[in-house]
Amino acid sequence: MNYEESRAYIRAAELKKGIVLGLENMRELMRRLGDPQDELKYVHVAGTNGKGSVIAYLYSALSGAGYRVGRYISPAVYSYRERMEVNGEPVSREKFAAYVTRIAEVIDEIVKEGKPHPSVFEIETAAAFLYFRDEKCDLVLMEVGMGGDLDATNIISTTVLSILVSISMDHTAFLGNTLGEIAEKKAGIIKPNSHMVTVKQQPEAEAVIRRICAEQNVPYEAADQDSAEVLEASITGQTFLYKGEKYTISLAGAYQKENAVAALRALEILNEQGYPTTLVQRQDGLKRTTWPGRFALLGTEPDFVVDGAHNPAAADMLAASIERYFKGKRIIYIMGMFRDKDYRKVIQKTEKYADTILTIAAPDNPRALTPQELADAVREFHSDVRPFDNIEAAVAEAYQLAGKEDVIIAFGSLAFLGDLTEIIRKHNGGNQ
Repeated sequence: MNYEESRAYIRAAELKKGIVLGLENMRELMRRLGDPQDELKYVHVAGTNGKGSVIAYLYSALSGAGYRVGRYISPAVYSYRERMEVNGEPVSREKFAAYVTRIAEVIDEIVKEGKPHPSVFEIETAAAFLYFRDEKCDLVLMEVGMGGDLDATNIISTTVLSILVSISMDHTAFLGNTLGEIAEKKAGIIKPNSHMVTVKQQPEAEAVIRRICAEQNVPYEAADQDSAEVLEASITGQTFLYKGEKYTISLAGAYQKENAVAALRALEILNEQGYPTTLVQRQDGLKRTTWPGRFALLGTEPDFVVDGAHNPAAADMLAASIERYFKGKRIIYIMGMFRDKDYRKVIQKTEKYADTILTIAAPDNPRALTPQELADAVREFHSDVRPFDNIEAAVAEAYQLAGKEDVIIAFGSLAFLGDLTEIIRKHNGGNQ
């Protein structure tokens, strides 16, 4: 099949199988593909918020240091193929189509034997393993899809380092109803006799992670963001001092110091595991890091910020960033949310900063709340809310409402941020 046919195959698979947790199907699929994942080394990243940012810092620093680094993330923001890439180059259309063709042949055999059809995420993850193996990656940075212990990515056994970013309540229908239960699932990526690093967690989550580390004979390592002192901070980035050395990052957001410190502690551990980087390489790597949709400034006069705040913990981080950078400013929101998220809590935590809230939906996504449904929910907490069936119309309305000194913040599901970013860039003449 060609690239378009491979994408159609993926979409068709989504209709056959939704979210599936468990490794039995994945093991069967990978066994028949020759277990390419066993030929690679990994940094495996789980948690609720911050996975993509930590991976972005590591990706920039390690590839800048000369390593051949694979990166597997989800969801993508701008291009489907950016889910899997090596040293800044996404998988080619031809290679992706070839991998899906091979996987489809194996799936036909599996289904004929009466076994379950693999899920979309299992198919995509299998393609990523084949790709990274063929590209002879020195190290693969792998983001967990959901949870950890039963996630398709957790079939790997050659993990060099596990990273646990901030853990909070999310995906409760699949992962559990308490923070401890969710932490148990996410800490399931920690492999025996390996290494891990975590950020400062809530006590209930920390207790679980410490216990699992002890059971797996793994040292408990926590990156302490309080040990880093912010020297300068603005909407265009921040500079901080960590262990006596100065680092500058181009990512704003009150939470980015925590993510950057976690990445630096991870790089220190990787130094000891045969992946050394110099101070200059780490400084340059962090400075060059970009990560779309994480409190990113896309336009000025008015400031236009996009952020992937889609759950209560991320809403807290968004609120902290608004307090830091835009306190006292008049703010217009563009908001889009999935119905399987705790969107009411997201609204509660953020609505007080907004003068007007415009609601939209990710195009052609069955998980998305309709603009009217989201507007009805917002109206329970905020009086000035307006639904828009068209993202472009919502952006035009936001610009109409905002003066040069005001702020527009678009946030929620990453699924609509790619379309929205392109619209903003066109509005600004392609220069932003």
